[in-house]
Amino acid sequence: MSSPAEFYNSLPPITKAYGTICVAATAALHLGLYSPLSVALFYEPVFSQFQVWRLVTPFFFLGKFSVNFGIHLLMLARYGVQLEKSTFERRTADFLWMMIFGAISLLALSAIPMLWTPFLGVSLVFMLLYVWSREFPTAQISIYGLVTLKAFYLPWAMLALDVIFGSPLLPNFLGIIAGHLYYFLTVLHPLAGGRNILATPRWVHKLVAFWRLGHPTNACVQPEMGAGGAFAGRSYRLNQSSSRPFFPRSLWSS
Repeated sequence: MSSPAEFYNSLPPITKAYGTICVAATAALHLGLYSPLSVALFYEPVFSQFQVWRLVTPFFFLGKFSVNFGIHLLMLARYGVQLEKSTFERRTADFLWMMIFGAISLLALSAIPMLWTPFLGVSLVFMLLYVWSREFPTAQISIYGLVTLKAFYLPWAMLALDVIFGSPLLPNFLGIIAGHLYYFLTVLHPLAGGRNILATPRWVHKLVAFWRLGHPTNACVQPEMGAGGAFAGRSYRLNQSSSRPFFPRSLWSS
């Protein structure tokens, strides 16, 4: 069994950086270095007082240290890491672009008054979960050892559990929308014969190369057109079938 330091060092760069910033942000909150209201997403001060950091900081706030925070971090460590290490292997720039696109999509969705939420960290993590569930749709997930379901249905099962336990639905729902939009534009639309209109911009590749993060060169791996359809993931993906325990987010409320 590896030590915590060895595990941390083995994490892929983007997931490791994002998780580290989230932990640091929560630690700073507990030290009283800032107030949650100073980093929350409010559009009025962004434009009237030029508080542009509010367009970035909400994505790194997962709440206070709690069981809820820990489970979100574990979700990132499992699903985000697996995506970056397998689906996006040697495609660090593509993974970073997926998260940037997800953040932009969530900001756009939150600009709609009925979809506004002050913090988007949970939504971004849930977006990674949704994309993971589409890339590994046949992986078996065991919920408390009582119910086993395919990974494809995991986001919806978590939404149902949120309804049962009275947890907020909006952050998870926004993550599903952003995740599906990304998956549709990069996988489903090209599989239907369309063009990938969400190709990673050159500046993202240059950014990854400048920071020396992972693999800056995009390995152009094309999905096989006849290998599964809309619910089967891409054929070059790791198709896992082992049953794994999963603990629903709805039970984590602190």
